[in-house]
Amino acid sequence: MSDDSKAQRHTQRAQPAQQSPPAQQAPQSAQRAQQALQAVGAVQTARSAWRTAAAAAEGAADLSSRAAQPSQAAGGADWARRAGVAGAALGVVAAGVALERLTVHRAVRRKARLALDAAGPYGTLRGTSGRVPAEDGTELYYEIDEPADFPLPAGSTETAASAAGSGDGLGGPEVSPVPLPGEPSGADADDGAAAGYWARLMGLLRGRSRTDEAPLTVVFSHGYCLSQDVWHFQRAALRGAVRCVYWDQRSHGRSARAPAGEPVSIDLLGRDLKAVLDAAAPEGPVVLVGHSMGGMTVMALAEQYPEYVAERVAGVALLGTSAGGLAEVTYGLPAAGVRAVRRVVPGVLRALAAQSELVERGRRVTADLFAGVVKRYSFGSPREVDPGVARFAERLIESVPVDVVAEFYPAFAEHEKTTALAAFDGRPVLVLAGDRDLMTPSEHSEQIAEALPDAAFVILEATGHLAMLERPEPVNRHLARLLTTTIRTHGSTAPPASCPASPGSVRRPFRR
Repeated sequence: MSDDSKAQRHTQRAQPAQQSPPAQQAPQSAQRAQQALQAVGAVQTARSAWRTAAAAAEGAADLSSRAAQPSQAAGGADWARRAGVAGAALGVVAAGVALERLTVHRAVRRKARLALDAAGPYGTLRGTSGRVPAEDGTELYYEIDEPADFPLPAGSTETAASAAGSGDGLGGPEVSPVPLPGEPSGADADDGAAAGYWARLMGLLRGRSRTDEAPLTVVFSHGYCLSQDVWHFQRAALRGAVRCVYWDQRSHGRSARAPAGEPVSIDLLGRDLKAVLDAAAPEGPVVLVGHSMGGMTVMALAEQYPEYVAERVAGVALLGTSAGGLAEVTYGLPAAGVRAVRRVVPGVLRALAAQSELVERGRRVTADLFAGVVKRYSFGSPREVDPGVARFAERLIESVPVDVVAEFYPAFAEHEKTTALAAFDGRPVLVLAGDRDLMTPSEHSEQIAEALPDAAFVILEATGHLAMLERPEPVNRHLARLLTTTIRTHGSTAPPASCPASPGSVRRPFRR
């Protein structure tokens, strides 16, 4: 779909809540059409400006990367020069984003955001809610999607009704019910492994439903500055097929605000996950799915509760996450400048948290610049992402208060859980990353796969940090493979036996 048609389609979302008299509808429709055409032209101009600024930023970054290493005699002066070049590169990127936003009239952008918020269904799927206190009394919120609550059509192997509700009805992305065809086609024909996975998964699940065994439960843990709603497309695809639990990390989403000012550690989040598991999935095998900070949470669970993993965990999916070494991540910027910035970020965040109300007002005023930054660091191909999905990602991130951002940030530099991965050895494991992830680069997933040599290691091309939103179909497909393998080989609470990864995925990237 062209950029023009996308912009026109999403501008048309701002429909009046009440029906106007027929005599008034025609002038209003003409006015909206004219505004849509104006918005299309403004967006085209803005994108041209952004491309120019981005090219300048790449040139500045390249200049910085070619700078000579600082000599011992003049180390301070040379470091300052290189950091200055890095700062210039970062400034050009920020200026490009700002220029893109300023080119489009602010009122048009505000109306577009409101229209996307009103029309988009993303994050609206709800299940049976529950709450459980963490060890410090913080209430953790979770929701359960029971298959019985979303019955499948008689004789069907697809959850078509619920999956169809994943889209916005206006041409935005939709997911089919873990779309795996009965016959291999396209890229999946290369290894033949994907054919019929969905049908087999449904058959296995229905077979279990006729036994007295406790049901398998898939538990989804979200990442930093997100919420359980980020799993929208996976929830739509799995609804009615398998028991799923989605929960909000402390101080995120619908979970309660943890005690202000208290330090947060990844180990604490692992204990939070254990509390949710005990409340929402007290029996039966579980498959743990974690993205980014959620994947780190799963690792912390394994380190602190190895017996639980041995007895209950039948499979694991680690998406866009890291087992450690996050202090070395450059976020796509020159390394020298990032190191300088990283030293002052904790203090700056603490200062911002002390003036949280003022900062939140500032975030609202600079919403357009914020949107550009979110797209850059969330998606690998931001120009191809549907505007409704991009706006949904913005809403998730901007909903997290700055004081929460400040409290969680130091935990990532301290995170180191490489040795904890051994608890997952011998189980079906999916390690998936985007090749353009600037937050947790794919090299971190590669290191996880090296520690788990039998894991299916998948790299999605032209994909960023929020792979589950940017590429929902392949993410769902690989999750279905994991679930099919898990249910077929570990269909009870007995300790799982070793099971190899999908053909074509063992010990090497499986690109899609």
